[in-house]
Amino acid sequence: MSWLRRLFGEPVPDELRGALAENEHVLAAAAVGTGGHVAVTALGLWLPGSEGPRRVGWHLISKAVWQGDALTVTEAEETGYAGRAVLLADRPPARYVLARPGKLPHLVRQRVEGAIRSRYRKDLASGGAWFVVRKVPGTDGSVLQVRPDPGTDLDVVAEIAEEAARKLAGGTP
Repeated sequence: MSWLRRLFGEPVPDELRGALAENEHVLAAAAVGTGGHVAVTALGLWLPGSEGPRRVGWHLISKAVWQGDALTVTEAEETGYAGRAVLLADRPPARYVLARPGKLPHLVRQRVEGAIRSRYRKDLASGGAWFVVRKVPGTDGSVLQVRPDPGTDLDVVAEIAEEAARKLAGGTP
């Protein structure tokens, strides 16, 4: 690593310059073999897309795995609400081949794990669900997210999620 990079940080990829929020800084970036860049900021993971780069908040990354020369990201999509709890479903994993990843894999892991405040697995008759309390980047608060397994009865999950969110907020059971 050159002394200039240590002093001034990672260079910002051209396609991200106009997309970053005010005071959002690139902590690490790596070129993707198919074009574009993957970049880490405090607010999320920037991923290349057909319509340009987009940021995925750390609270919406279900899984990020570094293997060989590729980062595979499983992004969660908000599908609804159960009281104050957010219901999630995983999108198909996306794979990004990075020839020179640098510190990006380490920072991604650190940020994804750092967003998790607590997690709990609940097995149900029709499947199960993960209940995860995460910090939302750019805010002072946390959110209860619930990701049911495929095929799990969503009404049962929503009922449990609503009660759990109420208890976390200090309400009565």
